[in-house]
Amino acid sequence: MCLGIPGRIVEIKDDTGLRMGTVDFGGVRRDVCLAYLDEDIQVGDYAIVHVGFAISKVDEDEAKRTFEILKEMSELDELEWLGDVADRSLEGGTAS
Repeated sequence: MCLGIPGRIVEIKDDTGLRMGTVDFGGVRRDVCLAYLDEDIQVGDYAIVHVGFAISKVDEDEAKRTFEILKEMSELDELEWLGDVADRSLEGGTAS
């Protein structure tokens, strides 16, 4: 199964000509390639991330709806970890 998860962009940087960002997924932060998105994406925006690439920009309401769906999906045994990520994201949790 392929799954894109929304995350909030907390930092944008240039890595030798490649646009990269730090994205927060409910307290878990990962470096993500932003090359597929327009230059108009900013810190605080949400993006759908798939295998380390931000593939589309989404608004906060859409991100929250997606987290709700992920939370429901987490009831499946193999996707339990999604519930924790969705809960922390909906609560606005971030890494310290």
